[in-house]
Amino acid sequence: MPAFRTLAIVLLACLDLAARAEPLRIVSEPWAPYVFEENGQPRGLDYEASAIVFKRLGIEVQWSLMPWKRCLVEMESGLADAVLDIFHTDERETQMVFPKEPLSEIEFVLFYARQRPYPFRRLADLQGLKVGVSPGYWYADKAFRTSPLFIREPAPTHEANLGKLVRDRVDLIVNDRRAGHFLLRQLGLDGQVAQHSRVVSRDRLYLAFRRRPHLEGLAERFSAELRRFKQEPQYAQLEARYRDPIEASASNR
Repeated sequence: MPAFRTLAIVLLACLDLAARAEPLRIVSEPWAPYVFEENGQPRGLDYEASAIVFKRLGIEVQWSLMPWKRCLVEMESGLADAVLDIFHTDERETQMVFPKEPLSEIEFVLFYARQRPYPFRRLADLQGLKVGVSPGYWYADKAFRTSPLFIREPAPTHEANLGKLVRDRVDLIVNDRRAGHFLLRQLGLDGQVAQHSRVVSRDRLYLAFRRRPHLEGLAERFSAELRRFKQEPQYAQLEARYRDPIEASASNR
């Protein structure tokens, strides 16, 4: 019976997409190196992996990059069919379908200005400090997410967060390790900003679909094809292109 149900969902997905004759609309916030815009074109590890998978599935896609809170609103209102690079939470399960295969695994760490190296070995070290965060982002570690010890200072973009850090408007900022170092290189701030070695939280990034029958079938097909693609040399080359220097150094030991 499960096999017949899966086949029926897949067939409905194909028929629905063909009947609509419209591209799948996917939204995301620029978060290099996973997804970003360069010379007017989207790029990035997770964007390029997803684009390849959809091409293999024969699905036409329209990509739109926008602030994260607007991405969530467009998903809730039905203006978007899927959102790229989102964390899987129980609350989101009511409105979204998550493929079993994630796009990337990330590590949130704290970045600091080299001239103001605040120590961070435990949560209590953040007492009274102002930490730059991204509005709408989910931080998996509950103790960090809910702690009353420090002040959370939101910024509209990751670039703005780094700008506030180097101008001493916040004491620390939290970002994914790979994304943070990629952005530091882009902005030429490597010499001014460093990261603490302790990981605040680990999580996975997914491409989540709106919870609709035809998109549930597509989520299953996307997951299976993404898993196959990750075993190929082409994916290894793609991942190496966006690897940060710390990752590269560790993998070469």
